[in-house]
Order: sequence, then structure tokens, then C-alpha cells
Amino acid sequence: MPDPASAVGPPPASGPPGRATPQRLRGGVLGMADIAAATMANVGPAMSFFFGFAFLATTAGVASPLTIVAAGVAVALLGNTLAEFSRAHPSAGSFITFVGRTFGPVSAVTTALLAGLGYIVAMASVIAISGGFVQITLHHYTGLEIPWIIWTLLLTGLAMLLMLRGIEVSTKWAGYFFAVEMLVLVVVSVAAIAGHHGSLSAAPFLPGHITHGLDGLAAGFPIAVFLFVGWENSAALAEETENPRRNVGRAVFSSIAIMTVSYILFAYATVTGFGYDVRRLGGSPIPFIDVAQDTLGALAALAYVGGLTSTLGVLIAGINSQARLIFNAGREGLLPSFFGYVHPTRRTPDNAIVTFTVTALLIIGGWGLGHVLGGGPMDPVVFFTESSSLGAILILLVYLASNIALPLYYRRYRPQEFRPLRHLVLPATGALAILVPLYYLAKPGQPAPYSWFPYAALAALLAAVGYATLLVRRDPHLAERVGSVVADAE
Repeated sequence: MPDPASAVGPPPASGPPGRATPQRLRGGVLGMADIAAATMANVGPAMSFFFGFAFLATTAGVASPLTIVAAGVAVALLGNTLAEFSRAHPSAGSFITFVGRTFGPVSAVTTALLAGLGYIVAMASVIAISGGFVQITLHHYTGLEIPWIIWTLLLTGLAMLLMLRGIEVSTKWAGYFFAVEMLVLVVVSVAAIAGHHGSLSAAPFLPGHITHGLDGLAAGFPIAVFLFVGWENSAALAEETENPRRNVGRAVFSSIAIMTVSYILFAYATVTGFGYDVRRLGGSPIPFIDVAQDTLGALAALAYVGGLTSTLGVLIAGINSQARLIFNAGREGLLPSFFGYVHPTRRTPDNAIVTFTVTALLIIGGWGLGHVLGGGPMDPVVFFTESSSLGAILILLVYLASNIALPLYYRRYRPQEFRPLRHLVLPATGALAILVPLYYLAKPGQPAPYSWFPYAALAALLAAVGYATLLVRRDPHLAERVGSVVADAE
């Protein structure tokens, strides 16, 4: 059966109507292990766990590892959607292409804007915390108070240099950083569990120990899901991956499985290290660091190294993949063509990478200026939580649209391959799972600034739909260009 990419519009090799042949990234240079490592580096288990688990444990209680299990299952449902789309139509556009091919050009442009903005806002939190973590580390060991923004700019500049050198180089470095952080996390966790072997308990895995039962599980679910953000990284690298129809799905599922098991280990070690005292754990800025210091003493410095390599890995892997969504939208005409530029030698989407990063830095600067005008400096740890929460609302909307799109896509383009379980039941369950964190992120009664985030997200959605509608009316060929560049097409 012919691929749907050629069912609507011209063959990919000829380019969209009225436009030059779109520029291509360097094809087939990454293997399955490369994109899986990049995906897990994008998840950034050390960074995510360091700054997210205290809130999760406070919300869900001693049995917070069960919340991680629930989140892992929910993310695996989303992984099925991404894998099935990538098997049928691999594209650097990822969610943008998948939604656009299903619902048409207005949805494609809307998704491009929401995904781009959501990922940039979320990545701003990572960029800020990279410098913030260096500041925390230096202050702990030397007492020096060098402003975190200086370290943020230095680390971001280093990450950009690696990304602009090429996908092979930057992906390998992201993999190296991920390997270091995982080694540290596993060593500390095993040492903590061994050091408390006399008081080990199955309480963290008993549903009766979840605070407030299902309400506590649901309340902690959004932050548990956020621990996995970045799981979708491999789809945007499809064009540079060998056999993307097979390898993207494998990378997605293997990454989700490894991260789920790892987070359960880290969570159990942390809860055990605090003697199952959730109140004391919740009062710690970075509980895992405290467990490392209690268990390893001076060797706890390794945990700080793990946190630093984690932020660097997320910077590289996250911007690499997320900027490619913007790049693909630019070359297909969903966003300005400026973003569709590829460096002639390195085959990297330079304009998309630089614009993505600079915009994230401007968001940090604007947010910081608001704090200064409000009477005080911006705390990067607080900003991490705020910015990631706002970005998560927009990203979850994109996840939701993709799950709704999958069954419709297969029924329309690949009816012979449609399977009720994979293409209807699983994505429908995934869509329902997404509604839980969306509700808790958007529910009324939250303190500022979280109380206005839902309104900001709604405004962004309405503006994106309005812009998309005008663009489609102005450009009659836009529908033919959505998804016109297939990752493994010659």
C-alpha cells in the first residue's frame, strides 16, 4: 500500500507546490541506541527527580513510587501513539505532522505554534536551572555566590556549540552526560538501600500508604508525568535515524521502560533514606542530595556531578529535538521559511536551534524582570516549577490532540492496518490519562502565578487558531505541504 505521504500532494522529492525543494537533514546517521540515549538524556532523570520528587512525595505520600508506576503506564500509552504514527509516517515534524495529516492545515499550524511555544517555555525552565544548580553546588562547597544567570549563559552557549557542530557529535555528548548521571543515581540509590537494609519496608508499594487514596494519587500524577517529559525526543530525530519506522518506536518504548524502573528505584531509595518520613522529605530542597550525603558522606559530591551532567544532557537533547519540530514547520510553510534553513555542510537546522534558544533566554529575562519590578530577584528553582508548569499545559494539549488523531488517521489512510487495540483502545485510554494532569494544572483556586496559567494557555490556543485560519486562507497549497517531507523518503 502506498505511503499516505504521497496520497495527498506531490512526492516528497519534488518539493511542495510553488516552493523550492525543501532542505533535508543528514539522513541515517543515528542508530536506535543513539536516539534512545538522546531520549533519556532529554528526560534528564537526575534533574527531573532532584527538583520534582519532594513535591510528589508530599502529595502522594510514602507510596509515591506507585504514582510513578501509574505515570509510566500513562506515558507508555502515549508512546504507542507516537510509535504507530512514526511507523506509518516518520517525520521530523513529529506531533505537528501527525495532527496536521489527520485534521488538516489549520490544526497543523495550530499544533506547530502550541508545541513550539510549549517546548520553549518548558526548556526555559531547564536553561535556568542549569545555572541555578551550578550556583547551588558552588555555594555548598565553597560559599561563593556567583549569580546563576552567568552559569546559565555559559552552559547554554556550550550546548549550542555542540548542537551546531552536528547531530552525531551533540547526540553522543548527550549520551555521555546521561551515562554519568545514571551511574551516579544508581550508585547512590543502591548504597542508600543497602545502608538502610535493617529498616527496609514494602510500604512504598502498598496502595494503602498513598496519602488520601486515589485523590492523592491523582494529585501527584501531573508531577509524576512531568518526570517523563522528553520521552518523545526520538520522533523528531526520525529523519536522521536509520530505519525510523522501526527504530523510533523501539527507542520510545525502551526509554519509557528504563526510566520507569529507574524512577521507582530512585524513589524507593529516597523514601527509605528519609525513614519513610514524608514531612521531613518534603521539607528538603533536593531530597536525593540529602540521601547521598547521609549515605556517602564526602562522596555525595558525585550526586552534584550527576545533576550537572543531567542539565547539560537535557539542554543538548531537548533543544536538538524540539528545534527540529520548528525547523520542519518552517520548511513546510507552517511557520516562516527562515526556520527551514539547513547548514550546507553540517546539515543542522541552525536558525531553528538559535531562535529556539534565544527565545527561551528572553523568556527567562522577561520573567526575571517581572520579579525585579515586583521587589525581589528570581529564584531559578521556583522559576523551574513555574515555567515547566505553564509549558506542560501546552505540551499536554498537543499530546491529547495526537491521541485523538491516531484512530482517525489509520481509519482514513491505512484502513487495512487498523487494529482496534493499538489504534483505538490504547490512544483513547491515553487521552483519558492526559486529562488528569491537565485538570490539576488548570483547576481553579491555585495560587498565583499558577492561577493565570490556564488563561495564558487558552489565549495562546485561540491566537494560534486565529493565525492558522488566516494563513490557510492566504496559502491555498498549505494542505498539500503538511507532512510532505517523509523521513526515509529519497
